[in-house]
Amino acid sequence: MKIEIITLNAEDTRLAAAFGADRVELVSAIHEGGLTPSYGAIKNVLSTSAIPVQIMIRPHSHGFIYDETDWKTMKEDISMIRTLGGNRIVFGCITDDGQIDEHLLNKVLEHAPDFDVTFHRAFDSLRSQLDGYRVLHKYKKNIKRILTSGGKPKAKDATLELKQLVALSNELEGPIILAGSGISSDNIGSIHKQIGTSEYHIGSGARLDGDFSKGIDRNKMDHIRRELAI
Repeated sequence: MKIEIITLNAEDTRLAAAFGADRVELVSAIHEGGLTPSYGAIKNVLSTSAIPVQIMIRPHSHGFIYDETDWKTMKEDISMIRTLGGNRIVFGCITDDGQIDEHLLNKVLEHAPDFDVTFHRAFDSLRSQLDGYRVLHKYKKNIKRILTSGGKPKAKDATLELKQLVALSNELEGPIILAGSGISSDNIGSIHKQIGTSEYHIGSGARLDGDFSKGIDRNKMDHIRRELAI
C-alpha cells in the first residue's frame, strides 16, 4: 500500500514524509486543479525531500487539450526538472474527441524516456476509461500509474468504475490505479474495501481543517495508515 500526498512546498513535503507518506505530488495553484510549480519550489523540494516527488506538468487550467505552444512550455519545464535532479512527473493529455492524445504523449515520453510518469486526471475526461487504460497500457514502461476518480468528481461516487479499472490493471499487469479526489481519513477505509487498489492520492483530506492553507494533519495521516493497515 502506498499513500501519495499533494504538497505545495518544501515544508508540506517534509511533514508529509514525517507523517508516513510514501510519495508526494508537488503542484502550484491547487484551487485550479494543480499547475506546474515554480523553479524555486521544485528546486527546494527536490533538494530536501526524503521521499519521491512527482512534479505536475500542466501549463494551464482550462482543460487537458494542448497545442504546440503548450508543448514548448512543457518541454522546457521537463528539461528544467531534469537539470534540478528530478525524474518524476505528473502529466496527461487528451484530444478534443475524448481520446488519449498519443501524439503529444509520445513527444513527452521521447523527451523524458527515463522518467517515472503518472498520467493524471485528464483520464477522467476520456470518453471511455477502459479503452483509455488499454491505450496507456502500451506505455507501461514509462507510465507507472494513472490518477483517477473513476470518471466522476469524487472517488467515493465511482467505486464500481474504479473496481473495474483495478481489475483491468491486474489483468493486464499495467499501470497502477492511483485512486484520488475527495479521499479522506473518514472514507478511505470504505473506499479501499470496495475497490482494493494499492495506491491512494490524498489532498485536502490530509490537511488540518481540510484546508490547503494549513499544514498536513498528523492525526489524519495516522488514521489513514490505520485504515489501510500500513
